[in-house]
Amino acid sequence: MGERIELADGHLSYEERGEGPPVVFLHAGGMTRAMWERQFTRFAGAHRVIRYDARGSGGSSDPSGPFSHREDLKQLLDALAVERPVLVGCSLGSRVFLDFALAHPDRAAGLFLSSPGISGMEFQDPFVLRLLAEAGEAARSGDGAAVLECVLRLWVDGPHRTPAEVDPAVRRLCRDMLVDNFGQGHGAPDPGTELGAIGRVAEIGTRTLVVTGDLDATDIFAVADLLEREAPHARRVRVPGAAHMVNLDQPDRFGALLEEFLA
Repeated sequence: MGERIELADGHLSYEERGEGPPVVFLHAGGMTRAMWERQFTRFAGAHRVIRYDARGSGGSSDPSGPFSHREDLKQLLDALAVERPVLVGCSLGSRVFLDFALAHPDRAAGLFLSSPGISGMEFQDPFVLRLLAEAGEAARSGDGAAVLECVLRLWVDGPHRTPAEVDPAVRRLCRDMLVDNFGQGHGAPDPGTELGAIGRVAEIGTRTLVVTGDLDATDIFAVADLLEREAPHARRVRVPGAAHMVNLDQPDRFGALLEEFLA
């Protein structure tokens, strides 16, 4: 079940384990903290690991008015007396951490950004635009199963694999997280108020590793290219055989990269 911290207008659900330098994990949009099970278990041996559900996901409450994910994170860190963690994000999680690093430049010891989104980005990849349109049409017609399949095609299979080419356990886990969110009454992920980090990358002074799967969409590559090019302390690693969910597609490689980064 996990623990929770109270916000002025809701709550965040989280889990923590282990002792040592702190590491905080934040999931992709539409997913929950369950996506980090393997990393959460692996790194609890030498670190204080924390994973939480963003507002509007998993066990956390839905937004009831204006909010920002970056300030939710600050409240979580303050409540748990965590001063300078390494932040490990996927997609939306990476997007939130980039905003957080801009708003609170002294609060993160490092950014490990997998398949990063960034506030202010606009999708341009034809594969992404087509499936977003199909998902919107399915939602309007009340076809929840088709919406689910569009999301899985987009952010689990990716543009270069058929569903049959993806590990069934990975697909099933991601589907279960989506269904769990739907079952708890959560809607589409809400980015909240953001900082337009896409125009401020040069200000991000935190040590950063950007990880992308070779089978992801070009929109994600564009964000990674931007970070590699303009963030002063960023480097990039490409992982073969992975699409958007790198930590699920290639957990051993992901874990080795994170271990190296934490060292």
